[in-house]
Amino acid sequence: QVQLVESGGGLVQPGGSLNISCAASGRIRSLYVMGWYRQAPGAERELVADIGTVGVPNVARSVKDRFTITRDNAKNTVFLQMNNLRPEDTAVYYCSADDIVSGRSWGRGTQVTVSS
Repeated sequence: QVQLVESGGGLVQPGGSLNISCAASGRIRSLYVMGWYRQAPGAERELVADIGTVGVPNVARSVKDRFTITRDNAKNTVFLQMNNLRPEDTAVYYCSADDIVSGRSWGRGTQVTVSS
């Protein structure tokens, strides 16, 4: 099993920035995709961005010009840099990782609140 631990969420004012990270541990063979999803109250969980071990990141249109996803393959860690945050970005952000043996794992989530 793969364990994912997110960190870096919190409260930020509109227009501010946050960087959240997720570290994977446990029975890792190869995390071919790591990503971030978010879920706002009363809404479905939605993909924010994901990234493979190589190649171009996949970023949701709603955040494309504001959020950047990167990963450190050596450390099995994925990052999400969020700039120019808006109140509508408020949600619980969940890390996901797809391992070639154990399949998809989820983190417990980190709260991001954008409010003045």
